[in-house]
Amino acid sequence: IDDMYYRLDGDGYFNSQRFHLHLVDLKSGKHQLLYDRDTAGWFTYDWSPDSRKLVIATNTSKNALVKFWKWDLVKVDVRTKKIRPIPDLPVGPKSHPRFSPDGKQIAFAAREGRECWGVRNTHLFVCDRDGKNVRNLSEGTDYCLNANTISDTAEASFDAHFFWSPDSSRLLMNLAWEGETHVASVSVTGGKFALHTSGRKTIALGNASADGQKLSLTVSDQLSLPEVAVGDFATPVGTGKLRVKPLSAFNQPLLDELELSPAEPQWIESASGTKVHVWVMQPPHAKAGKKCPAVLEVHGGPHCQYGEAFFHEFQVLAAAGNVVVYSNPRGSKGYGEAHCTAIRGKWGQADWEDIQAVTAFMQRHPSIDKRKLGVMGGSYGGYMTNWAIGHTRDFAAAITDRCVSNLVSMVGSSDLPLVPGEYWDGNSWDSTDEIWEQSPLKHFGNVKTPTLIIHSEGDLRCHIEQSEQVFAALKLRGVPTRFVRYPASTSHGMSRSGPPDLRLHRLGQILDWWQRYLH
Repeated sequence: IDDMYYRLDGDGYFNSQRFHLHLVDLKSGKHQLLYDRDTAGWFTYDWSPDSRKLVIATNTSKNALVKFWKWDLVKVDVRTKKIRPIPDLPVGPKSHPRFSPDGKQIAFAAREGRECWGVRNTHLFVCDRDGKNVRNLSEGTDYCLNANTISDTAEASFDAHFFWSPDSSRLLMNLAWEGETHVASVSVTGGKFALHTSGRKTIALGNASADGQKLSLTVSDQLSLPEVAVGDFATPVGTGKLRVKPLSAFNQPLLDELELSPAEPQWIESASGTKVHVWVMQPPHAKAGKKCPAVLEVHGGPHCQYGEAFFHEFQVLAAAGNVVVYSNPRGSKGYGEAHCTAIRGKWGQADWEDIQAVTAFMQRHPSIDKRKLGVMGGSYGGYMTNWAIGHTRDFAAAITDRCVSNLVSMVGSSDLPLVPGEYWDGNSWDSTDEIWEQSPLKHFGNVKTPTLIIHSEGDLRCHIEQSEQVFAALKLRGVPTRFVRYPASTSHGMSRSGPPDLRLHRLGQILDWWQRYLH
């Protein structure tokens, strides 16, 4: 192993191998190499309308993982293989270049600057095909094209998704905002973004018909899994609302058998006056006046959002008689750049203030037994669970899943190492004060909360050593704990994309823990 980037969670170990771009003749099957200069292996590309060129978003730095901001756009001539960089584009990560149908312009997603973790908004840029006349179409908004509403019935994706209208006049895209995900568009000349769908839903954009009047979609909400639909513009493309017509009901036989719980949204205020979006899901057939145990779920990322999507785990917890509460504290996407950047390099501060406000809200809630509160989460949600039990006794039990516990060791054990100064100040060898202070493990001398630990041995994002440290500390301190380890064939995303039998086993362990300590 010579390269720092030699493995990726979910992909495993590939050492120095990288993806290259080839051209394949569909009739003969013959293929030829077009581009092999990318050192990150995450390049994205698009054909020119005349099929003579490809535009590629690429990082060719010798140390692409550390210099993740060094992305360029290049054009490759398919016949001559000649590569021409597009000059004078803003410095920063770039992805998903798209030629306009008339071939005159290129759209792409980008963040300006050297921020590697996506705390800042990803914007929609357009330039002429030679790179001139660069403009940021979303500059006047607080939208982030990489915002994502997560669920456990879809793989987590943080990619921008957009495409051109057939007449090259507009760009259509998905926008996630305040827990919802909708279809929007903007004129290539700039101006106000038009929202074409609305309501408490997650609407994922596919592609468009040849005339642009119809869009393929999937539609879901808290009570329904994604189904295929078509959105029809009754007016010219990019104006007015889409008329959405469902085409499939593949999941309806299952849903008809289940008693599902809707979650009601509301806003609360944290100590500093920050507005925090919160959802409360009651158990089916909850009796008026009866107080129930409650579980606070904290999302991972941390830079994504909970919202209006089907979440199987939440429904399972509610069906077992628990009130389920989830929220989007500072650090979450979908509420503007300031809300997201508030925790950059400062975990356990503004985010913890907001989580404390949510906890206090739960303690006051008329349907919640404040003596029977649980907290759980995965990845960053596991971090916040660890942080919570080290700073409060409000919770009767906790479940930390694929967690972060020690940022000092996380620097070197993650597939995406923490580059000093890029997100956190300091490093793991001679300047550890900042990241150790933000490590939940530092505060484990205070922990008395019974804690279930869940982790996959194949997790390359938050290595299982993070949970091993939690388990050792809790055992040494005599705190009731159980460590559930899943095999190396599973990864960081096991709860949403792992083998069904192990996902069922995981849910069984969770229900057993809550039954033991909350019921």
